[in-house]
Amino acid sequence: MPRLLYAALVMLSLIWGGSFFFIKQLLHDFGPWTIAFLRSSFGLVTITIIMLVLRKPFELRKIQWFPMAVMALVNTAVPWAIIGFSETRLSSSIASILNATTPLWTIVVGALVFKATTNRMQWIGMGVAFVGLVILLDINPHSIVSVDLIGFICMLAATLCYAFGSQLSKRLKGVSMYQTTFGTLLCAMLGSGTMAFSVEPVNLSRLASLTNIGMVIGLGVFGSGIAYILFYFMVQRGSPEFATMVTYLVPATAIIWGSTLLNEPVHWSLFAGLAFILGGVFVSSRTRISSKLSNQGKTVG
Repeated sequence: MPRLLYAALVMLSLIWGGSFFFIKQLLHDFGPWTIAFLRSSFGLVTITIIMLVLRKPFELRKIQWFPMAVMALVNTAVPWAIIGFSETRLSSSIASILNATTPLWTIVVGALVFKATTNRMQWIGMGVAFVGLVILLDINPHSIVSVDLIGFICMLAATLCYAFGSQLSKRLKGVSMYQTTFGTLLCAMLGSGTMAFSVEPVNLSRLASLTNIGMVIGLGVFGSGIAYILFYFMVQRGSPEFATMVTYLVPATAIIWGSTLLNEPVHWSLFAGLAFILGGVFVSSRTRISSKLSNQGKTVG
């Protein structure tokens, strides 16, 4: 693999790992829905500029807007808001580790709802990851669990949204990755904006703060605009399997961000839970990669 691909991988993990830090900081002045609205708005501006510079066609009439809107709400607006709420009750480090269970829930949702085929190794991976979730709860005889259960459950709900959204995104036909990104962020902005102005006190004047505008740029421009380009660059120049390796790095970078910039405590259960969850993801994804390589070998032969 060229060094540029590994540089993109590290950069993407730092950006997405930093997203949990940016959200944590913005929660001081904005509600979860408002943060989702700002994130999608800045991301939309970014992808629009990129498409104009690269002269990529928008072709808005070719986009199936109803399924696009459903996918955008389920895969973007709602989970972003839920993650924001979860981080009012959890550390950014724990939130990022729970977010890493998304590939596993995608398998469950695909099997139970969309009738996708699964195998034994994928369910073994789920079992290994479940042990990691129990470790993260840090069960003890005094307080039963050491983390906030509402925040814990809400974070898992966000990953379930991602799982459903990824399955729905596969059913979008006839649109480029640029159109998908543009349509997703546009619908997410409208959906989250509607909720934000309906249920939260929105004070956009707080964006005048250099700290807040910096956090929004990090979350929206980099985390939701440039990050897409980096991810698809790795998919096209490397492989989908290489690109998804970011799953393993994001929690690690988020822990570094959280411990160094937010002074979040780092306990043994954090690393043990992370090890089991990523181990489960590895076992499950390794089966799919091996299957693809096997099929490619049969095709070439």
